[in-house]
Amino acid sequence: MKVSSLLFLLICLLSLSISRAQTVTASPEAQFSVITCGPGSELYATFGHSAFRFRDPSRGIDWVYNYGTFDFDAPNFYVKFVRGKLPYALSKQRFENFLYTYQLENRYVREQLLNLTGAETEALLDYLEQNNQPENRYYKYDFLFENCATKIPEVLTKVLGPPLKYSYEHLSESRSFRDLIQDNLNWNSWSSFGIDLALGAVIDREATGSEFSFLPKYVEQQVENASLDDHALGGRKRPILELNAPKSNAFFTATPLFWTLLVLGMTLVITWIDYRNQTRSSVLDFLLFFSTGAAGCLLLFLWFFTDHTATAWNANLLWAFPANVLLAFGVFSRPSGRPIKRKYLILLLVLFALCTGLWLTGVQVFSPVVLPLWGALMLRYMFLIHMEKTSL
Repeated sequence: MKVSSLLFLLICLLSLSISRAQTVTASPEAQFSVITCGPGSELYATFGHSAFRFRDPSRGIDWVYNYGTFDFDAPNFYVKFVRGKLPYALSKQRFENFLYTYQLENRYVREQLLNLTGAETEALLDYLEQNNQPENRYYKYDFLFENCATKIPEVLTKVLGPPLKYSYEHLSESRSFRDLIQDNLNWNSWSSFGIDLALGAVIDREATGSEFSFLPKYVEQQVENASLDDHALGGRKRPILELNAPKSNAFFTATPLFWTLLVLGMTLVITWIDYRNQTRSSVLDFLLFFSTGAAGCLLLFLWFFTDHTATAWNANLLWAFPANVLLAFGVFSRPSGRPIKRKYLILLLVLFALCTGLWLTGVQVFSPVVLPLWGALMLRYMFLIHMEKTSL
């Protein structure tokens, strides 16, 4: 045998022995827990975070298995993010590094130990290690049904099987997905307004007990109320960081309600001037039609051209009507006093009535911030109808 062939064989054997040595096993002291992290000040952190912690003191191991990671350097990152095609991944890191991030962001961290046997601990560790392999770690993220929080009960169910039972008796109040989301937001914030605008009627149905788990705080409750064979799954709970991110107190002038009220006020003044002079402000009409039409085009894109499940059946399209974009560019081609087609304007008012009906019946809940904007649009549409009547 040639020296080079012998050397190659030795390298292969050495690599094999190293890979076997790196196989992780749990000692009798090993312990799994579920980590729940508090909300942060940024939108991506508003709803908190969940992860697994594996600690084995005898082997100096303290790891976090985190299903909430993604790669900012991924090709076409923002395009994939907007279209709901950005892959999320399981990652493993030292707990001290994980914790440092939450210290910097002033976010609480709580731990709940899991009452697992040695065999169950080994099985969960093996599953997470296998899931952390490059070919297995990626998954398709979904805000409501597949995220860092939903992965916790999903993984526990796969590993522990039928002996694991979840109870939802602690959820005494029925809630829709929108209710659960808005519980974590200030109603007069751009994040709350944007979510209510972008997400459709599909999130206004009542969430089942298991579906509450898209939010970390409910996963914590779910683990606490679960049973495994004849004992509780959740063991001792303890705080690790008792911090709370400061809530942002934006000036009223920086809130969406201020700007929708401003639009209403400007529309009232300009429409009154137009009514007195029997003229029509092309600039105002362009801004109203273009902004609502552009918003409608975006909502249409989110519904039909992305993989987001929560953006479907969005009734905001009834008042943010996409065709308004086309009308906006036709405004300046008309003389200042020339009216816009009456039938189209009546259709827009009918769509507003339909929005109101959907809201009152609970089919879809709209942001209260849109009410001044609705008032401005309906006022202007009625004025334009009046202009057509007087021109006949």
